[in-house]
Amino acid sequence: MLRSLWIAKSGLDAQQTNLDVITNNLANNQTIAFKKARPIFSDLLYQTLRSPAAVGSTVIPVGLQVGAGSRITGTQRINTPGALNVSQNPLDVALSNVGYFWVRTPDGTDAYTRAGNLQTAPTAGNGLVKLTDSEGNSVLDIRGNEITFPSQASEIVIGLNGVISGKVGITGDGFETQPIAHVLFDNPSGLASAGGGLYYETGASGSANIGQPNVGGRAGVVQYYTEQSNVNVAEELVALIAAQRAYEVTTRSVSASDQILQKLGQL
Repeated sequence: MLRSLWIAKSGLDAQQTNLDVITNNLANNQTIAFKKARPIFSDLLYQTLRSPAAVGSTVIPVGLQVGAGSRITGTQRINTPGALNVSQNPLDVALSNVGYFWVRTPDGTDAYTRAGNLQTAPTAGNGLVKLTDSEGNSVLDIRGNEITFPSQASEIVIGLNGVISGKVGITGDGFETQPIAHVLFDNPSGLASAGGGLYYETGASGSANIGQPNVGGRAGVVQYYTEQSNVNVAEELVALIAAQRAYEVTTRSVSASDQILQKLGQL
């Protein structure tokens, strides 16, 4: 069997994964706070037929090594913040720089997100509503508790420091919540993506560093804005064309190897 067939197969597999990553980026170019990914290519183990070394008194300056193809070893998430879109919803917020909001899923699992298109959901009939993300996960404060406020609240203001305040009732009594949590990670690229704009802590990401927004150099919470996807459609289209061309060229390698095998079979 020709080695080139196996090499071409590895190239086709790698380019197919490359196309999958690019297509997913393009599909999410309108997803709030989506972070694009890029594939990381690596060459496979080489077969050494002759090592570059000294043999007796003769120095062989160039060895003979044949590669086994390529593969994608990982997909790196690009965490640069997206542009901010103006919103008319007072519960829409965005982080002014790096970091994440802290949320808790219905099954009690802690997760992290940058999607700030927040909503409210009723609590157990006590006249309060809780702050949630668009998937219904509870947004947490710096103490790890759900953020709640009166259901009849009006004139809601979310400060840069993450504190939610407003008025309630005929008398216009004021209220104020604990700050929305701001979370940092040593290696945010090590977070595990889970869909729905959620990320989970892993051993590669490091532990969550929880603090108050706009304090100690942390990003602030900007009200009436949502963060756009950081996908550049023009760049992704160029990458898509390049991946398509690479796939087509590799298929020609398969065709060439097949023709050689046919010639060998006729000898």
